[in-house]
Amino acid sequence: MNITKDMTIREVLMANPDAAEILISFGMGCIGCPASQAETLEEASMVHGMDLNELLDALNKKA
Repeated sequence: MNITKDMTIREVLMANPDAAEILISFGMGCIGCPASQAETLEEASMVHGMDLNELLDALNKKA
């Protein structure tokens, strides 16, 4: 499954539980927070100051 910017954090973690490690390494320490579960990767990257393309590359290498 290809991970896209429109997927929520919850969808990403359900598709690939190993994605948690990547999200944390990019500075998203609150992935278990109920609010973050409904955020898309695009929204989370903006809020946390992440480079969306780098994040997607990392997630899709692991997926």
